[in-house]
Amino acid sequence: MKIVILGAGQVGGTLAESLANEKMDITIVDSDGPRLRELQDKLDIGVINGHAAHPDVLHSAGIEDADMLVAVTGSDEINMLACQIAHSIYRTPTKICRIRSNSYVEQKSLFANDAIPIDVIIAPEKLVTEHIIGLLEYPGALQVIDFANSAVQLVAIRAQAGDKFIGETLYNIQKMTPKQDARVAAIFRGDRAIKPERSTEIEPLDEVFYVAAKENIRPVMRELGQLSRPYNRIMIAGGGNIGLRLAQTIENQYSVKIIEQNGERAEKLSEQLNKTIVLHGSASDTELLHSENIDSIDVFIALTNDDEANIMSSLLAKKLGARKVITLITNPAYVDLVQGEDIDIAFAPQLITLGSLLTHVRRGDMAAVHSLRRGAAEALEIIAHGDNKNSKVVGKCVAEIETPKGVRIGAIVRDGKVFIAHRDVVLETDDHVIVFLADKKQIPAVEALFQVGLGFF
Repeated sequence: MKIVILGAGQVGGTLAESLANEKMDITIVDSDGPRLRELQDKLDIGVINGHAAHPDVLHSAGIEDADMLVAVTGSDEINMLACQIAHSIYRTPTKICRIRSNSYVEQKSLFANDAIPIDVIIAPEKLVTEHIIGLLEYPGALQVIDFANSAVQLVAIRAQAGDKFIGETLYNIQKMTPKQDARVAAIFRGDRAIKPERSTEIEPLDEVFYVAAKENIRPVMRELGQLSRPYNRIMIAGGGNIGLRLAQTIENQYSVKIIEQNGERAEKLSEQLNKTIVLHGSASDTELLHSENIDSIDVFIALTNDDEANIMSSLLAKKLGARKVITLITNPAYVDLVQGEDIDIAFAPQLITLGSLLTHVRRGDMAAVHSLRRGAAEALEIIAHGDNKNSKVVGKCVAEIETPKGVRIGAIVRDGKVFIAHRDVVLETDDHVIVFLADKKQIPAVEALFQVGLGFF
């Protein structure tokens, strides 16, 4: 597949790195020469230095025979114009566009072939907001991911010393939750993936991913002692696009305060928010945090565009008594360094965005792709096609399917009904299959597993 990526920033660079490792033909366009040289030095990709929406630059990038254009520059307008040019002049088959402004995103009639021809819109603020809301909905979870229109969820939890399932085998843990059908999709011990087997014992600090029907997630967490008491008081540091969107989304469910350092922006926030208390000041101001009773805050969420400010304010909030801190880190390399005892959850927004992009790039009928473990692992929702004569999965029970190393089928959704992937469950055509990959290098093998042989039309 030949893909032209516009924008070599955090999202574009991360996508280029992911796809280059999968042997795709990638060309990335940006006006930042040093950034392009940095990417070219470490990746086998083509680079073009120039304006992403200029027709001659797009032509130099090979847009005339590209299968896909991914426009993820920092400008909504450049992204949209580039898609228009790719469609009008080159008839590029698939055009994916990152749009950050709600003013554009909310105007659905804008995006059609007879208007602005964009096939897929990626809205980073919306994706990050949904990610955080999942963490608030399930106190104690490290990550919450929806599949099949939220019929199935994949949840990550961290085992702590003293948890009642420490030292227990997966077989015994399953007996501890007999009323809720769930399946452990993967276990990570440090950087090492542990194959989940009946005899596998859970150790302290293990990161456990399990999948279940949405209505069973909360009961399973409660049985395992991982469902903390509900959150009520939320403090957000940073009133940018993400902070504003999050506050607007949750202010009717929680008691919300938002801290914004820029006075003009703080005034604007107060006009756009109904119930949220807007505070003008620095999230690293000890006196301000004390005066706003930081020790009674359930969750402190740092969402500024400055990694250092987010890290320092989060550490301070935790030290002063905040129950949990969630920190946005734009550099994925820092996530593992800061997430731990003092910062409960750190996440890189571009890795959340990456999953949405990969959904439309992967071969096969992918309904959803989610990047996990800082991009090292993935969870897929794949639609099965064919029959028992031309498919390696349809008509076979889970025990008969030869999955690649580190790949585990977690659940199957059929006509809205969820089936946990026990050994005797048989896959049928049009099933939505939830698959976990402990190592995303197995992507080609999984794509091949779900390919339909000749004779299927």
